[in-house]
Formats: sequence, structure tokens, C-alpha cells
Amino acid sequence: MGGGGPQSDNAIHRMAMDDPIPWWKKPHLRNMYLLLFPCVIGIEMTSGFDSQIINSAQLLPAWKEYFGHPTGAYNGILASALPLGSVLGLPFIPLINDKLGRRWCIMFGSCIMIIGTFIQGFSTNAPMYIIARAIIGFGLPYAIVAGSCLIGELAYPKERPILTSLFNACYFIGAIVAAGCTFGTQQIKNDWSWRIPSLLQMAPSLLQVFFVFFLPESPRYLMSKDRMEEAKAVLIRYHAEGNADSEFVKAEIAEIKVTLEIELEHSKQSWADMIRTAGMRRRVLIGSLLGLFTQLSGNVVISYFLGDVLKLIGYTDPSFQTKYNLGNQCWSLVCGVSAALVVMRFRRRTMYLTGIFSILAVYVGWTVCTAVFIAHRNPVAAKFSLFWIYAYSPAYNLCFNALTYTYLVEIFPYAQRARGIAIFQFWGKAAQFFGTNVNPIGTQAIGWKYLLVYCCWIFVEAALIWFLWPETSNRSLEELAFLFEDKEDLAQLQQKRVETEHAVGEDDEKHAVVNEKQV
Repeated sequence: MGGGGPQSDNAIHRMAMDDPIPWWKKPHLRNMYLLLFPCVIGIEMTSGFDSQIINSAQLLPAWKEYFGHPTGAYNGILASALPLGSVLGLPFIPLINDKLGRRWCIMFGSCIMIIGTFIQGFSTNAPMYIIARAIIGFGLPYAIVAGSCLIGELAYPKERPILTSLFNACYFIGAIVAAGCTFGTQQIKNDWSWRIPSLLQMAPSLLQVFFVFFLPESPRYLMSKDRMEEAKAVLIRYHAEGNADSEFVKAEIAEIKVTLEIELEHSKQSWADMIRTAGMRRRVLIGSLLGLFTQLSGNVVISYFLGDVLKLIGYTDPSFQTKYNLGNQCWSLVCGVSAALVVMRFRRRTMYLTGIFSILAVYVGWTVCTAVFIAHRNPVAAKFSLFWIYAYSPAYNLCFNALTYTYLVEIFPYAQRARGIAIFQFWGKAAQFFGTNVNPIGTQAIGWKYLLVYCCWIFVEAALIWFLWPETSNRSLEELAFLFEDKEDLAQLQQKRVETEHAVGEDDEKHAVVNEKQV
């Protein structure tokens, strides 16, 4: 598998990329990857499920009747309660993620989501429904932040970008299940047509609760807590298939150890670290903008209010809308997985810029066709609008879906990774809250002209990505920990790395001598 971008001079990265044995021929690594799917990679299924619970529920007569045919701001708060809950929970994530570990943080968030989903499914009025969705939102980022960290820190370097990219692609699995389930339950003529899909939203969280402790803990977390032997055992088992003499694992342990020492030496592991240096401030800026861009690039219009935009172009039949929506989610899954599988072949900046300019082209085409249909009732323009909505998916998946967590794990060092991803989540959920409240009002007030607002904003996004986004491909996480730092830090890293590798080698020789004497 070829890699785009600058070639790294990091020995560990080169050794991993030159490894001729594929992951599926390594039993321990293969088993861990298979466990990662239900435990961690599938966390984003809850987000996808939620988007379609709201999107599809608005097409169900029983749901609209039960909640009084919501429109405008009322419809917005029913959808935006989840991101509101997420924003409230974000400041406390590092307390659990960095103190108790990645697995316990996933467990905590999953249990909260199960409670919220249960209340949502048995809601008796709109306030109860809104509170239930806020509870789900409160738990969701705990699982997302810890899960994305755990994937990046457990994965073998060769597969890490693909696995972190698949994390976001699982959004569409949840979306497909929700859309398909709602399409089936629309035949039920009572409240269970929306209660059944609402209760099924707890399925991904149940998987995480049952399986997460079958996974090993992050070796970087273990080292940060001075649990060196446990960390070595994890790396030896999964990155060297049990070979304690592996040169790769020895070098990996040395690099992780020295990088953590340098990071923790300059870090108090507090929120103040996020603005302490120029490099961290730039990371925070990129993470914050990425959070905004993932939710304000026009995707919320399609994910949460597809029925409204289809009405603009004359497609008002609920049956057609649900079928079209289900097809769009299936198509989005294909695009998401495809983008994740090619992430190693192209530079990060190339994918981001190609994706954002493609999104801009799609929105311009969609806006023009919708305007033409409304002005002239041209059926061809309406059909082209349907095409542009489908064309949006590969464009969005190429950058914001495939690369989001890959990029976040790469730009934030270990000591600030949980807080960095929490900041991304804050701005992402805040933007989602804004979008789910404003979009129904905007489309209701000015119709197709509301799409013009997105065209202008997406152009601004493209300019900011062009000037601010650094290249991160083909480097190890430890090497990227000093992406924005000065040459002195890099020189210190190289010196300490050599010293630590030498010390690790001496320790191994001592252990070998002791073992021989015992024998």
C-alpha cells in the first residue's frame, strides 16, 4: 500500500510500513482489530442512528401527531437537544479519560447513553423526550473521545490511519439501521412506529458495555501511569505477536517513553496547557475549526432535515422520502468506507482540499437547480437536485468523514489528546446545536436562498483549510507530538530517544542474564 506525502525519517514508521506480513496473518493483532469494531469503532453508529431517528421520525405520522406537528424552533430543539447535552458533558471528559483510562471512559459514556435511550423510547411528552436526548448527548462524547484515542494508541502504525478513518464511517451503519427500521415501522399505525427505533438506539452502547473490557488498555496511558510492564506486555502481544525480542517493539517502547517524558515534563495536564504555547494554540485553533466545519458544511441539512429540502423540489410523498433517505445512507456508507480505505494513498492536505472544493461545487449546483425548479417548475432541475444531494456524500466523506479522527489523533500529543478531541467535540456539537435550530427556521423563512448561505460559508472553510492545515501523513504519533514545536524540542527528543533506546537495551541484557542464572 503506497503512502502519499513526505517520507518520514522515523525508523519506527519505516519498520512498520516495510513489514511484509499483513494484519490478518497476525492472530493477536487480527483478534484485537475484530474486537475493536463492536467495542470502539462502532461508537459513531450512535451518532448516525440519532441523525436518522430525527430525520426519519419527522416522516412518521404518529410521531408528528404525538408531538403536535413540530415546525421551526420547536422542531429544532427536538433535534438539537442531543448536541446540547454533549456540550454540557465535554469539560469533564479528561477527568475520566486520563485518570481512569480509555476503557472506563467508554464504559461510563455507554451506560449514560443506555439510560437516555430508555427514557427516550418511553417518553410521555416533549419535555421528557428532549431531556432524554440531552442525556444521550451527555454520554456520547465520553465514548467518542476515549474511543478515538484508544484506536490510535492501540493500532499498529501501518493500519492506524485506516482504523481511525473507519471510526467515522460507522456513522452510516447506524444511520442505515435507523432509516431502515423507521421505514419498516411506518406501517405501524400507533406510537410504537417511533418508539421501537428510539429504543434500538441503545444497541451500539450495549455492544460497548459487553465487549470493551476484552480489549487491552492503551499502552501510552499505562506508561503515563508508570505501569511499564503492562504497557510492554500489550505492545509485545499485539505489535510483535508475543516476540519479546522484537526490535520494532523495543524501539516503539523507547520512543513512546521518551516522548511521554518530554510531554509530561512540560505539561500540567490541565486545560491551561491548551493555550500555553504557540504550537498548542495552533492545534486548538485547527481542532476548533474542524469541529465547526464537520457540522456547518451543509451536512446537517441533509442528515436532519432532508424532508424539508425534498419538499422544496416537489417531492412530498413520505414513502418516496423514506426510500430516498435510506438509499442515501447506504450510498454514504459505501463512500465512507471507500474513503477510509484510500486514506494511506494520499496526503492529508490533498484529501481535505479536494473534498472541500468538491463540497462547494456540489452546493453551488444544488442551489442553482433548486432555484430553477422553484422559478420554472422544471422537473429536470428537480431530478438534478436529487443527484446533487447524492453527490454530496463522496465529497464530504473524502475529507470530513475519513480524516477527522485520524487528523485529530495526529495533531494532538498524548498529554493533550483527550482535551484536544474534547475541544473538537465542543465546537462540533455547538455547531450541530446551532444548525439543527437554525436550519428549519432558515428553510422555512427564505426557502432555497438559505442554500446560498452555505455556499458562501463553505468557500470560507476552503480558504482556512488552505492556509492553516499542516501535512501529517507518514509520521509516527511520537514524531507528530512536536509538529508545531521548535528545533530545540526536536533535538531534545532525538537525544533522549537515543539514551532511552540504549537504556532499554541494557535492561533487556540484564533480564536475559537473570533468566539464564535462574535456569
